[in-house]
Order: sequence, then C-alpha cells, then structure tokens
Amino acid sequence: MALYVQKFGGTSVGTPERIEAVAEQVIQTVHAGHKVVVVVSAMAGETNRLLGLAHQIDSRPSTRELDMLAASGEQVSIALLAMALIKRGHPAVSLLADQIGILTDNKFSRARILSVGTERLWQELEQGHIVIAAGFQGRDIEGNITTLGRGGSDTTAVALAAALKADECQIFTDVDGIYSMDPRICADAFRLPHVDASSMLELASLGAKVLHSRSVEYAAMHQVPVRVLSSFRPDQGTLVCYEDQTMSVPAVTGLACQTGEVWLELNELSSELHIALLKEFARLAIETDMLKVQYAPSGLVQMQFSLNQNDLNTVEDICNELKKKQNFTLQSRKSLGKLSIVGIGLKSNPAITATVFEQLQLLAVQVVAVSCAEIKLSIVVPETELNKVAVALHTALLGSVN
Repeated sequence: MALYVQKFGGTSVGTPERIEAVAEQVIQTVHAGHKVVVVVSAMAGETNRLLGLAHQIDSRPSTRELDMLAASGEQVSIALLAMALIKRGHPAVSLLADQIGILTDNKFSRARILSVGTERLWQELEQGHIVIAAGFQGRDIEGNITTLGRGGSDTTAVALAAALKADECQIFTDVDGIYSMDPRICADAFRLPHVDASSMLELASLGAKVLHSRSVEYAAMHQVPVRVLSSFRPDQGTLVCYEDQTMSVPAVTGLACQTGEVWLELNELSSELHIALLKEFARLAIETDMLKVQYAPSGLVQMQFSLNQNDLNTVEDICNELKKKQNFTLQSRKSLGKLSIVGIGLKSNPAITATVFEQLQLLAVQVVAVSCAEIKLSIVVPETELNKVAVALHTALLGSVN
C-alpha cells in the first residue's frame, strides 16, 4: 500500500461533470489499495471572478481582505468533490487549510508555508477516509487567512506530501507532462520523460506554468517525488528527478517564456537608498530577475532589473517614497517579453551561447537585455517578437533532440 497526494487544478474540476470524473479517478487509486490525499484548486475561472469583484469595489483592495475573498473558491470545490466520493460509497472528508494546520507567514497573496500539521490528516486516513484538502491557502500565526499566489495549490500538494512522507506527489493538470517549451507557442515542443529539479525550478520561475515555482522549491528542499500527469489522459507523465537518481541530463532541458515584463533602470541612487530599496522588495516579497548593479567612483549606484508588470505600481510607490530622502531617476520600459533557456550543461557548453547570439543576429531582433547564470540564459525582447525568437531558438537548440 502506498500513500499518494494527488492535486487537481481548476480545469480538472471546472464543471460538476469534471468533478465527477475526478472522483472516479481517485477511486481507481483507492481500488488499487492505496491511501489518497487529494488537493483541489478552485473551479476554473472562479478565482478570477472573485478578484474581479474585489476590483469593482476598490482598484487597490486590502491584501488581507483579498486573501479572505480568494480563498473561498477552494471551499466550494473540495466540498463538491467530497460529495461526489461519498455518493459513490467512499467515505471522504473535505478540510480547509486551518483544519489541517497549514501555517504560513503573513505576506498576503504570496505567503510561504512555514509548517504543516499532520495529526488531523493521519486521523482521517486511519479511519479509511479520502481526505480532500483545499489548495492555495493557509493561516498565519494571528489566524488570518492567507493565499500562496496563483498556482499555489501545487505548493499545498507538495507540502502535504512532504509532511506525510508520501510515496509520490501527483500533479494532475490539463497537459500530460513537462514540455521542452510551451507547445502552444512551438509545435515542435516535446514532452520530457523526466527533468532534474534544478532545471525544473528555473523553468517554473521563468514562465513555464505547469508547476508553481514554490512547489518545485519545496519539493527540492524535502526531496519529494513529483510527477506531472494529464487529468484527461493519465500515463507516465513527467517525473521531477533529484541528483541521487540516475538519469542522462541534456545540455538544454527546455525554454520558458514570460510576457508582461518591465525593464527598470534606476540611476544615481545612494548606497543607503539602494539597500533600503532591496529591503522593501524583501518585505513585500517582490521578485526581480536579471539584476545588475554598478557602483560609480562617486559612490552612487545604478540598478537594472526585470520585473513583472503586476508589481510595477508597487515598485513605483516605493521609489516615490524613497525620492523624498534623496532624488534619483527611474526609467521603465514596458511591453517586453523574456525568453529563458535552461539546462544543467549550459555553462560548460559555450557553443549554446554562440548559437543563441547567432540566431538573434539572423532574426534582427532588438535585444533589451541578456543575463547568463549557472543553468539559465535569459533574453529580454519586445513582447511582439517573443514567440518568433522562442521558436527559432527551440529549433536551433533542441530541434534534433526529439
């Protein structure tokens, strides 16, 4: 007998008919002799509907109240799935994050899980119940409802799998695994049978939307076996592997695209304001990428970095407050896209970099910024050029792999 944590996303539970289908899928696992904890997202479109209501009331709603509202979507889907299982003669119980004991920090809308209680989960499992857990949500130490960010149900599932020492965390979604690139952009993209955790973390954080980046981070920390499968055509999917598992690793694992990027340049910052700005980013959990810092002989600092469009207003507000202490310039360039090439062999294979720049020259694309790291190479280009660049580079780097 194995213990599986199975996560079903919003598309998988988007209608009552699909919830019934998920119930049948869970029952198949139970009939195979296994224990199951199911993590469920809100029904497709529900979170967007709730957030839309909030913004009809206030264009900048309180983040605490936004989490209170957004977390309600999962309460509906877990109850409906539990009903579908009970109707079929399988005892099931739906539990919210607070009933399980999922403790987070208090960074509303992007909270991080601090600990997971297991007493209630084991109690229900030992009674023969299928546990249906609400994804995406937690409680902070003061009892406030928090949410983990869009896609956070993946993180809930991995956290429960880690706490329960589950045999596998299975992420069921509307695609059948991890692809070398988004197949909606590149028709030649192919499914990866396995992917190393380091590359998966980079791909997830750089725009590959199949797994939430924090779920991969949590899985790597706790060595949780994670498999991505299709809710509609389940097969072997893609397994996220770790260093102690034997596997051949290609130089390039895959490519990821992000739209809605902004490139920011701050000039003539004092060193004190530079540190103050970074601390504010940390306090508000604002994620930046491709950070470049230059120090002038005068002691002033220049900062350049990419940022998601959704965080731009917050960053501009922070900068306007800091300008009251010392003036500096802020320039932003919007409507950009970021393409990232990810692979363990990137640094040790300079031919990859040469191929990338050769293709960029052939395409005559205006490149806003380039950043190289240990296992990724990111390029910022106008958003209108992103797909063209992505397809060309996938063909040049991975066209002959599949």
